[in-house]
Amino acid sequence: MIKVSVMYPYKDGAIFDHEYYKNKHLPLLKEKMGDYCVRYSVDRGLSGAAPGSPPVYIASCHIYCESVESFYAGFGPSRKEILADVINYTDLTPEMQISEEG
Repeated sequence: MIKVSVMYPYKDGAIFDHEYYKNKHLPLLKEKMGDYCVRYSVDRGLSGAAPGSPPVYIASCHIYCESVESFYAGFGPSRKEILADVINYTDLTPEMQISEEG
């Protein structure tokens, strides 16, 4: 099992619509990826390590797939449509990491 983490670095004054992300964008991603996406989770950053400091990431999602190949097989055909939706919830550029689940 692999985990694809898409993380949105905190930036003062950035726009991020958490409700749209959770209720529209991620269901769109799941719909387009179908069974290639086993499941996903979403995080909303609250704080950094120091009390009262901003979070490192304002939001992130974790997409679980059977393999790297299955992620690309599910994401690839709808990549343009999924990425075109990003402007509907943020002006941030996400970072992505693919990890093997331990």
